[in-house]
Amino acid sequence: MFDRTRMTYYPLRERKNKVYIENATIDPDKDIFPLTDKQEVWIDTLCDEILEARGTGRPVILAFGAHTIKNGLGQLLGRFAREGYFTHLATNGAGIIHDWEFAYQGRSSEDVKANVAEGKFGTWEETGRYLNLALAIGSYEGCGYGESVGKMIEKDGVMIPTKEALRSISLDQETSLEKRGSALDLLDLIIRLDLQPGRLSINHPYKAYSLQHCAYVNHVRFTSHPMFGHDIIYTHKANKGSVIGRTAERDFLTFVDSIARLEGGVYLSVGSAVMSPMIFEKALSMVRNTGVHINDAIIRVVDLQEGSWDWNKGEPPESDPAYYQRFMKTFSRMGLKSHYLSIDNRSLFVNLYTALKRKG
Repeated sequence: MFDRTRMTYYPLRERKNKVYIENATIDPDKDIFPLTDKQEVWIDTLCDEILEARGTGRPVILAFGAHTIKNGLGQLLGRFAREGYFTHLATNGAGIIHDWEFAYQGRSSEDVKANVAEGKFGTWEETGRYLNLALAIGSYEGCGYGESVGKMIEKDGVMIPTKEALRSISLDQETSLEKRGSALDLLDLIIRLDLQPGRLSINHPYKAYSLQHCAYVNHVRFTSHPMFGHDIIYTHKANKGSVIGRTAERDFLTFVDSIARLEGGVYLSVGSAVMSPMIFEKALSMVRNTGVHINDAIIRVVDLQEGSWDWNKGEPPESDPAYYQRFMKTFSRMGLKSHYLSIDNRSLFVNLYTALKRKG
């Protein structure tokens, strides 16, 4: 196997970034995004569906891709969550990373082409070290992926247990195998990184822009659904597959629990052509397998790809380009009403929030 200890990691402060969060953040009180007639009707209907669902105590789940964070929407999505419009937030590993880098240094998004050419892409010491460490500690504490990072941001650091305590837990036959395994993983990481016990301070001066932080302090479910090898933290020697597996498994099962409550609710998928439809179809099948009936819920999907097909009429023929809109094909097979809109995610969320405040 490839030995990551041979690699060189670089200070995050040396990286050139494309996005500065103080400039990129979207403010619905100032930023205006005009709508077409079709977009206005679609968003107005979604607004009514969200208000009806929340009025009856039903969930509204938002699954989104990383560009939603890169486009400066973290604070605005935090408002949706804090004010009770969204009950569950789900993203991929990249969404977690961009949100954390914004909280930590106020900027994110590197030049992939240039850095791959130099062998530097994703090889940033603080991102790899701190996120992997947060996940290892979160795994040991019984947290999920998103919760582990949100907690580190809120606490401005992590607590490193002593090696003796971790060895004791790993040998305790009365302790669960999962807990013992997570203790061994953390012990290995502490030795590998030569960490001292006690508090490790990791300041997050821009945490006000972090969606993970907002979700954590407001007790809103925030789950991450990574795919191994997709994210830059896998390049770092601090990365451990067992830690990723434990925290991501907890998040997936938390997501399934939210889907189990979706009857009468809304599932909104924004800019996620792979992660969102894949986890949704498995989760829905799992809860139906246990006898939970989810027949009256609405799926609304947003992306930039143009689409004219009415997916409630079934799948288009193979001769129609819409047939290859893979994510909508997946959602259309769920036995629920599904609707698609092509719109920029900034325009969607600004206008949706404005409509909710006006009607709510």
